Amino acid sequence: MDIRRRNNITVTGCADGPVILLAHGFGCDQNMWRLVLPRLAENFRVVLFDYVGSGRSDPSAWNEQRYSSLDGYAGDVLEVCEELDLRDVTFVGHSVSAMVGVLAAARTPQRFSRLVMVAPSPCYIDEEGYQGGFSADDIDELLESLESNYLGWSAAMAPVIMGNADRPELGEELTTSFCATDPDMARVFARATFLSDSREDLKTVTVPTLVLECKQDVIAPREVGAYVNEAIPGSRLVTLEATGHCPQLSAPQATAGAIVDFIKMAP
Repeated sequence: MDIRRRNNITVTGCADGPVILLAHGFGCDQNMWRLVLPRLAENFRVVLFDYVGSGRSDPSAWNEQRYSSLDGYAGDVLEVCEELDLRDVTFVGHSVSAMVGVLAAARTPQRFSRLVMVAPSPCYIDEEGYQGGFSADDIDELLESLESNYLGWSAAMAPVIMGNADRPELGEELTTSFCATDPDMARVFARATFLSDSREDLKTVTVPTLVLECKQDVIAPREVGAYVNEAIPGSRLVTLEATGHCPQLSAPQATAGAIVDFIKMAP
């Protein structure tokens, strides 16, 4: 299989620089990183890709069984790394991809040297002693709405997820991204995302880790950022002066700066 075509791999930046691998979240694609890319490309070799079922990936490679759990997406990450023979990788994962990175690093630790989690959440559902931001009924309702009318759900939810009501163009961009995703593939990715529980997997992280959160985020509230930070010994928590769930779009300079600063200071 042609992995480069399958995952629409793009490589840019400094050819002999340290490697940064950027992984997008649910309903998105690699284009979501375009505003942080110029800063990162100055000193790093930057690799971008689309998960199968997202962006300009090869839809013929879609397999519902594989992509019904986060392990399937971690498989994409590892196959991209193998195809390009990437080593000493700083993996930057947005939203659910933060947990995909944790799974990938646990399976093939020799590939990864650092993790950057942008607006991460290991579990979206509240439990006793854990605040994920949603009740089980909330998630059931969200998934039911998504599955019954995906385009309508996208138009309603994307601006809420993005936040920044005073900048409606951001919500419109996320809506467009959601709507460009095949509804059947989105349904499977949504279930894999919102029903996942990766809290135990956080214990496997042994590399330097940056947890990037926004000061206000309806999908990954600050209680979640604090939980992830506490669960990964030695991790660094940075709260961006940004709102919403996509700081790479709403606050790209601050997001890129935090990533670069972390790589420079991490051993």
